[in-house]
Amino acid sequence: MSNEQTLQKAAFAGGCFWCMVKPFDEQPGIESVTSGYTGGTTRNPTYQEVCSETTGHYEAVQILFDPEVFPYEKLLDVYWQQIDPTDPGGQFFDRGHSYKTAIFYYNEEQRAAAEKSKQELGASGKFDKPIATAILPAKEFYPAEDYHQDYYKKNPVHYERYSHGSGRKSFIKEHWGEK
Repeated sequence: MSNEQTLQKAAFAGGCFWCMVKPFDEQPGIESVTSGYTGGTTRNPTYQEVCSETTGHYEAVQILFDPEVFPYEKLLDVYWQQIDPTDPGGQFFDRGHSYKTAIFYYNEEQRAAAEKSKQELGASGKFDKPIATAILPAKEFYPAEDYHQDYYKKNPVHYERYSHGSGRKSFIKEHWGEK
């Protein structure tokens, strides 16, 4: 891994943050993937507060990555393949603002890359509805409670049941094929 100066942050909301960690965690050049909350107004929100839909936060992951090993554009490719980008009301059976999709950019280069990627996906014909994923400036990111971190490692059976039962796994397979 390169030294700390080359690492950058990225943040993505894709519905339940449990399902957003593993796909990034398995990539080269990823230093860390943290589940948490961003985009809202409440300082240091709890899971219960975010789920109450009163804080304005999204469930999201913040990724610390080495762009020389795994460029931001590749992060975007991985991100799109984890979500239903046409769903404006949440993801799969998780409904509400906190489960909506969004790309949070930390600089102008990320914003431009995200906009280009979204436009290309929309023009690809892969989906028959418009891309609903928001592209927003990054706000304060609050790590979620410890029991949410690395959920797929700590609770692999429940994680797999959730991923399958929510419809996420079959959606990904239908639209992107086997991994």
